[in-house]
This record gives sequence, structure tokens and C-alpha cells, in this order.
Amino acid sequence: MSNYRRNYVKGGTWFFTVNLRNRQSALLVEQIATLRNSVAQVKRRKPFFIDAWVVLPEHMHCIWTLPENDCDFSGRWRDIKKIFTRDAGLSGIWQPHFWEHTIQDDEDYRRHIDYVYINPVKHGWVMQVREWPFSSFHRDVGTGIYPLDWAGDVTEFAAGERT
Repeated sequence: MSNYRRNYVKGGTWFFTVNLRNRQSALLVEQIATLRNSVAQVKRRKPFFIDAWVVLPEHMHCIWTLPENDCDFSGRWRDIKKIFTRDAGLSGIWQPHFWEHTIQDDEDYRRHIDYVYINPVKHGWVMQVREWPFSSFHRDVGTGIYPLDWAGDVTEFAAGERT
């Protein structure tokens, strides 16, 4: 058994991968309104900034920054999962753990945001990033951070979950 420790840094920024137990499911996109509501409820009680987020049918990737005096990302994930499960009327849907990576610097941050946004292309759901509707990419296009036609070569993206 591994002796894994989470890296809790007050005011830190993290990349997360969160999976459903059933990797063949489409539940997250089928219940996108329920997921959004779950996240909004938790954000109201325990604020955090969503740097990037993409929701795929059976898993999601995101980057969060917590307030400077706070490092409880685990509690937020527990609450999001609990609220979503309850509101969707289901049980036992999540893999018990999630994967996180503490963002180290500006380059690490950029690579992980790119990885979040390219993920629907990587998994073959769309041909271009802009085609995937369940992503904060559209927000970042609207604010001028990314151009609408941004896509990149999938092989360029080394950040993200281990395969």
C-alpha cells in the first residue's frame, strides 16, 4: 500500500483529475447542469477560483486556485461529489480518490491549462478544442486569453494525468 501525501499549500493552485468509477459512462455530460449546480453550491460556501475546467463524459480535469489562507481542496471535492451524487439520485459513482498536482510555476501552469483544454481532442470527442461545449476554454476565448482557433498538436501536451 502506498503512503501518499497530498500537498496542501495555503493559497495554492492545483491541477486535478477526477474520474467516475464506470469509465464507459457519459454521466458527467448527461448531468452537466447537476454538476454545475454542485460546484456552484460548494463555491458559495468555500470559495475558489476556477482557472480552467473541462468535463468529459466520465472524467474531468480542472485547475483551481484557493484563497490565500485556505488549502482544503479535498473538502471541496468531497462536497462536490456528495452533492452531485445526491442530486443525481445515484450512489457509488465516483472513483474513491482523485489525482492532484501542485502547480509549480508559470510554465507548469500554462502547460496544465493547455492540457485541460486539449483533452477532448486527445480523447477523440472533437477535432478542434472550440467544438467541445463543456469547457472553460470558451470563457478564456471571450476574455482574449486564447484565440478561438487554438488547438495545438496533441503530442505537445506532456502535462496531465498519467496514462
